[in-house]
Order: sequence, then C-alpha cells, then structure tokens
Amino acid sequence: MISQDLKTLEERSIYIIREAKLKFKNVAALWSMGKDSTTMLALTKKAFLGKIPFPVIHIDNGIDFPETYAFRESLAKKWNFKVIVGRSEIKPDSVGSACCGQNKPETLKKIMKEYGFDALIVSIRRDEHSIRAKERYMSPRNENFEWKYKDQPAELWDDYSSKEEGTKGHIRVHPLLDWTELDVWRYVKQERIPINPLYFSRNGFRYRSLGCTHCTVALKSNAKTVDDIVKELETTKVEERSGRSMDKEREYVMQRLRALGYL
Repeated sequence: MISQDLKTLEERSIYIIREAKLKFKNVAALWSMGKDSTTMLALTKKAFLGKIPFPVIHIDNGIDFPETYAFRESLAKKWNFKVIVGRSEIKPDSVGSACCGQNKPETLKKIMKEYGFDALIVSIRRDEHSIRAKERYMSPRNENFEWKYKDQPAELWDDYSSKEEGTKGHIRVHPLLDWTELDVWRYVKQERIPINPLYFSRNGFRYRSLGCTHCTVALKSNAKTVDDIVKELETTKVEERSGRSMDKEREYVMQRLRALGYL
C-alpha cells in the first residue's frame, strides 16, 4: 500500500499532468531515461488509464550510455508511447559544457517549432539544485526559451493553470517539483517502475544522476537493488549531482543556462 506522503505527492502530480493536457493544445514530455523522468511517465500512465497520450522527447547528443539507449527502446516498446529523438551537436559552448550545455535547448527549440508544442512536461525537482528551487509548477518561457526567474506568475490556492495570455512561447510543466530524491526511489519501489540499470552498483560504483558519458561519473556505492538505494539515501550526506560536470553545476552557470532554456 502506498504511504500517505507519497499518495499526496502522487495525487498532486497527476492533477498537474492532467491540467496540462486539458489546458494546452499540444503537449509533449521530456525523457532522459533517468529515474525522475521515468517516474513522471509512470505517473502519466496512471493519470490516463495506462496510456501516455502525448509524444515523449529525448534530446540525444549521441554519447549517452549504451544502457540508456537500450532502456529507451525497451520501455517505449513495453509502454507503447511515441519517442521523438532530437540529435544535438557537441560543440563549444560559451555558457555550459560542449556535450550538455546550451546546444541541447537549441535542438529542443527546433523540435518545439516543428511540432508546434505549446507545453512541455519536465521532471525537475526543487531539491536537485538551488536554481531549480525557484521554479513554478507552470513556468512560462518566451519565444526564445528564456526563463524570467525574477518575474514569475504567482501560484495561489493550488491554481496551477495560469498562462500569460498571448504568449508566443511555451509553458514548462513541473509535476515532480515537490518530490525529493528519496521520494522518487520510494515510489519506484512501491510502483515497481522499470529503471535504468546504471543506477545499480557494479564493482562498487553506481550512478545517482544520469547525464552522458562525457559529463557523468559513477560514485562509490554497494546499492544493487531499489531497497539498497532507499537505505543508502536515508543516511548519505553525498549530494545527488556530485557525479555531474562541476562547471555546469556551479550556481551562476546553472542559473544562466536555465534562464536561456536549459532542460
């Protein structure tokens, strides 16, 4: 049986996902094949009677882990949803890293324009990074993908459906904003959600936060099951994104990237 705390989080997330589908004409979701975005897809299935009723986008720089590509193909087939793959370039980036910096939003811009999406469901959490803590459930982006983090609409009385009238941009929808890393893993356990195998320990190391092969390193861990991961997270003091590229994780760099539309 699902715990009351997780039940509350689940109900809120499902409500936000359903609001997005109802409010906007053409919705898509971003999927990195990580635990958070896979949990978001599982919540979407629960919200819509076992179906994912909108396309799922993977921004692919061509150097993700082999396990990540295999997981993408197997879960898309198992859950029967459409994946749009956008290939991003690896090139010098004046703000972030060459592999996972501003080049990824540029690829996303092309996809959004080609398909005419007006809302994008993203699985970020406030506890991941201090900059992401500034986000809203429904967060407007202008036509250049810019995020005005100092001038955001208020969300009062659980009204998550506000949208700037006449905007030429799109809305980012964040149904997992209130979740923690531990919440996600407890939910994965209770719902038996399929998970990328890179999260589980091999030879004393595992990945806690997944990027591509150029900007992600494994951390010491003996957690080989979801139960092991839950127990580890209940006591660890190691930051979740400590295995990610440090240049990108610095607060001022992440703030600039997200203001420019970073995922």
